[in-house]
Amino acid sequence: MGGRYHAGELAVQERAGVRAMAARIANGIHRTVPERAADFLREQPFVLVGAEDAERRFVWATLLSGPPGFASVPSPDRVRLDASPRAGDPLEGALCPGRRLGVLAIDPATRRRMRVNGTVLPSADGTLEIGTEEVYSNCPRFITRRAPGRMPAGAGHRATRSGSALPPDLTDLILRADTFFLASAHPERGADVSHRGGPPGFIRMTADGRLVVPDYRGNAMFNTLGNLATDPRAGLLFLDFGTGLSLHLAARGEIVWDADRIAEVEDAERLVEFTVERWVAREGAAPAGWMDALPEGRG
Repeated sequence: MGGRYHAGELAVQERAGVRAMAARIANGIHRTVPERAADFLREQPFVLVGAEDAERRFVWATLLSGPPGFASVPSPDRVRLDASPRAGDPLEGALCPGRRLGVLAIDPATRRRMRVNGTVLPSADGTLEIGTEEVYSNCPRFITRRAPGRMPAGAGHRATRSGSALPPDLTDLILRADTFFLASAHPERGADVSHRGGPPGFIRMTADGRLVVPDYRGNAMFNTLGNLATDPRAGLLFLDFGTGLSLHLAARGEIVWDADRIAEVEDAERLVEFTVERWVAREGAAPAGWMDALPEGRG
């Protein structure tokens, strides 16, 4: 794995003035899955995945789901997902052996989360086998608590539409969101997927359609921003927690360090501007029926 951080991460840490803190936190990055993390993963009904598409043109984020236990740890250096991207998913056919990917397991009710980055391994039984390279937990800040509900009758993937310019209904979903998931990639270290959250409306849109996202104080690793500093390709995933609609965006991200612009956004320490290049909307593709955000749901 070389050094704990690649040059892009180190550069962002240096500019943010957190190199020493990041060095201390790096001790929490493991090559294998600790037993407690394995137990947490087995309890989850879904995970988020980030990777390049089959053509290696765009980076996308998606959601894979199944009954608890569909995600397992057959050995400390392997994670198994008994699921794969379905028809219409922008990562359909992309997660072949040798492909680098990031996995995020997150429990909205408890606000716990863990990340696994690694490489797809050959599998004889059709499951998605991942050789682990980086395994670590993140703090629960800015995760909106939600209590998972039952899947509504008739739920399931129903229709897919796509395009380049976002239509009004999808723009509205983005601008009222309190949560999305962000995939990024590095040419040597591979892909990663992370959570981004804030108060409803924390994402803004410029007159020319760029999405402006505040970057709040976090764990000082800067895995995502470090990737974007090296490779601007990004995949954003928005979920309608009531209907199960999945909105996937392929975009290019740019870190904004301008102090005057940052000062306009409460609590932001940086901004990231995303230029959307493609979008895919999949009706009923995600688990649906989650309750509304619970009281005191953010930290």
